[in-house]
Amino acid sequence: MSTSATVTPPAAPPRTARTRALALGVLASGMLMIVLDGSIVTVAMPAIQDDLGFSPAGLSWVVNAYLIAFGSLLLLAGRLGDLLGRRRMFLAGTGVFTAASLLAGAATSPAVLIAARFLQGVGSAMAAAVSLGILVTLFTEPGERARAIAVFSFTGAAGASIGQVVGGLLTDALSWHWIFFINLPIGLAALALAVRVLPGDRAAGTDAAPDTAPARGLVARADVVGALLITAGLMLGIYTVVKVEQYGWVSAHTLGLGAVAAALTGAFIARQATARTPLMPLRIFRSRGVVGANVVQMLMVAALFSFQIVLALHLQRVLGYSAAETGLAMLPAALVIGAVSLGVSARLIGRFGERNVLLTGLLLLVTLLVLLTRIPVDAHYATDVLPLMFLSAGFGLALPALTSLGMSDAGEEDAGLASGLFNTTQQIGMAVGVAVLSTLAASRSERLLAGGAGRAEALTGGYHLAFGVGAGLLVTAFVVAYVVLRRRTR
Repeated sequence: MSTSATVTPPAAPPRTARTRALALGVLASGMLMIVLDGSIVTVAMPAIQDDLGFSPAGLSWVVNAYLIAFGSLLLLAGRLGDLLGRRRMFLAGTGVFTAASLLAGAATSPAVLIAARFLQGVGSAMAAAVSLGILVTLFTEPGERARAIAVFSFTGAAGASIGQVVGGLLTDALSWHWIFFINLPIGLAALALAVRVLPGDRAAGTDAAPDTAPARGLVARADVVGALLITAGLMLGIYTVVKVEQYGWVSAHTLGLGAVAAALTGAFIARQATARTPLMPLRIFRSRGVVGANVVQMLMVAALFSFQIVLALHLQRVLGYSAAETGLAMLPAALVIGAVSLGVSARLIGRFGERNVLLTGLLLLVTLLVLLTRIPVDAHYATDVLPLMFLSAGFGLALPALTSLGMSDAGEEDAGLASGLFNTTQQIGMAVGVAVLSTLAASRSERLLAGGAGRAEALTGGYHLAFGVGAGLLVTAFVVAYVVLRRRTR
């Protein structure tokens, strides 16, 4: 092996606890901004459609453009972060995302908004792909790392619920434009602070810091052919999945594009086995912890679409809640997740281990979705919905433990890659959850309507099916976690 592939030790992390806390705040703020942007737009969709004149089919691209760019570029961005420097990649991604948010807020036509959403996805991928890699090199002591991951996970777990609240309030009080403008002060503050507190890591295969190393030589090691194959495969695959609701699972469109996406992904894997400097070294899949955690996460995220989105649809379409009322109704879940993530999970992980905490969280989530399959058409919030919100504590337990398991076995030279892979499986799980559960729910509702059921009863029946399938996915995740993930000696 060439000596140019030798990985030098990482730059020393910031020395003071205060500086590391500020760095964690920057990373968490960046993730919060990204997660908020993924959910805040959902409650503003009707207002965006009325204002810009979107067709029903075109409106879906306000979400799909972001999802496709974000999900398909995470792996490439993570590897480039390893090669060019994770700090540099985070700063560039945050800058792109902030500028794209300004463009989205100022959009006056569907084409401009969709282009801005795609650019937001690009910036999100660049920043999110390396965030966990920076975090695990900042916090090396197990207890500190567990607490830091708990804070980081809280921003992801609770951010989606907070986004629905903020989106509803901003849309009703001001206009939909402000759901994007709100990113500007957060992004600018994160950039200003990140320059000061994020450590300058060393690029793989060079003794120079990333801010001084020539970028040309590093980019040459990024495996351009592999990058094109996996980015095209993921982009086409995610596009195929998000369009399933329109075309169906066995249509020529879905099967044809799915086959092409699979072929591109297969060619990428073959390339990685033979490339001199692979984009994704296959050695990362030798770790049971990395593989198991990513499979569990994909299943869990796909299942929890039924809680965060389908339950919100039930509140609006069946119970008649407004956008703001729906966001406020989901707020207790965010508070419970936050309390568990920040106040309990790190201590439980330190005492019982990541695997046991993960299994407990998954059991709580299975119980939550099983109970949601029984939610009535004329549900009362105080008695039928609010008590179930406390079971969302399972997410606050499961996600920090899963994040720790997904990153703990990755070496320093692969921290950015492992971070990008973990985020990629999250986006794939989300896309699959959207396609599978929404399609099943819609089909079930149509059959009930055709059989003479009322609109509310038909919608509720479709949502019940989505909750049930989500529970099945979580049971599968539990089995995988129990069998594949090993106990850790504390």
